[in-house]
Amino acid sequence: MRTYAIGDIHGHLDLLKAAHALIAADRAAIGDTEAPVVHIGDLVDRGPDSRGVIDFLMQGQAMGAPWVVLKGNHDRLFTLFMADPHDSDDCLRADLAWLHPRLGGGTTLASYGLEAPSDRPLADVHAEAHEAVPPQHVDYLRGLPTWHLRGDVLFVHAGIRPGVDLREQTEDDLLWIRDGFLSDTRDHGALIVHGHTALSEPTHYGNRLNIDSSAAYGGTLTAVVIEGREVWLLTEAGRVRLDPSPQPAAAE
Repeated sequence: MRTYAIGDIHGHLDLLKAAHALIAADRAAIGDTEAPVVHIGDLVDRGPDSRGVIDFLMQGQAMGAPWVVLKGNHDRLFTLFMADPHDSDDCLRADLAWLHPRLGGGTTLASYGLEAPSDRPLADVHAEAHEAVPPQHVDYLRGLPTWHLRGDVLFVHAGIRPGVDLREQTEDDLLWIRDGFLSDTRDHGALIVHGHTALSEPTHYGNRLNIDSSAAYGGTLTAVVIEGREVWLLTEAGRVRLDPSPQPAAAE
């Protein structure tokens, strides 16, 4: 059972198109047109073209592309702001808000043509956002699934709460978890493919695979192909096998 996956995009449409080009090349090499492509979430924030990323994914799915797009914590933050600019995600530090430069909400709004919001009244920014952001984009992000199970592989944005049945996992954990998941070395019953915790390169830990390679911070956007529980990184030179590594994860 073959599945392709792409890591955290964070508004980088150019990198997203390049990742899809690598997948297209692998498809051509092996004669596969049907294996799905799972996008691991965090479509928006920090990068220059969040609007373009959403348009690209919506249009591809509308045209019948075998794509799965999962919700990330940044995608949820965007929808919460659009509903109520004073609303705060319970999983976010109290001293931060979506428009804080560390989170990158301002760059997302800039991709819709809004001025930098840092020194402007919040009510004005919110009103302009409602004029500029298509409601279809907000509805799309709000309705994204939080996990995708295929064979022995579970795709999710941040991870899972170890020991908890998939049907009882909370959206908060699936979009935000680090503590209790990254350090857990137990087999989870399925290989967990996730992002959310930025690394310098995709890393396979045996029980999980982190494919967030820091596109949000100037790094690459990872594309992988998974067959059973075997993993290959897709590169311009072709497949590069990713074997489990003992290297510990480092939260960003």
